[in-house]
Amino acid sequence: MNIIITIVVGAIAGWLADLAFKRFSFSTLYQILLGIAGAFVGGYLFDGEFHTMLGLPDFISWVLEAFSGAAIILLAIILYRSLTAKK
Repeated sequence: MNIIITIVVGAIAGWLADLAFKRFSFSTLYQILLGIAGAFVGGYLFDGEFHTMLGLPDFISWVLEAFSGAAIILLAIILYRSLTAKK
């Protein structure tokens, strides 16, 4: 993916991840940054497998990969916060 597509896909995926994990409620800039980071993580982990397995169009599979990567990042943040919380 080129950088423009990564930003657009990241913005959509970050917004979807923010909707899925309502406990964070990020600003628009953080949603875009989360989605872009998620696009890199999802692209590294899945490497286009959503397109191959599900037969989806490229753009939809990129959004699903980026959303999955963003969800993994948010789950890691939740796990880190729960492990380091003072009791």
